[in-house]
Amino acid sequence: MKISDQKKYWKTNLKYLSILLSIWFVVSYGFGIVLVDELNSIRMGGFKLGFWFAQQGSIYVFTILIFVYIKLMNKLDAKYNLDS
Repeated sequence: MKISDQKKYWKTNLKYLSILLSIWFVVSYGFGIVLVDELNSIRMGGFKLGFWFAQQGSIYVFTILIFVYIKLMNKLDAKYNLDS
């Protein structure tokens, strides 16, 4: 792989990481801490939504983000012929 391709690959990888980590931050910190009082007015499965995001939701979202990252990186690897 050429140097210019390596830079494009790394730049795309960092873009994916930035977006996915931002989503994780918003869900875990924003929904679980900052907006907890507003979300607690909504119930999900008998539990307050703010409580649910703080205890379970952020874990589920983080797990989903891992699989999204895997899919994105597999596509990126294939684009630059790095898949094995």
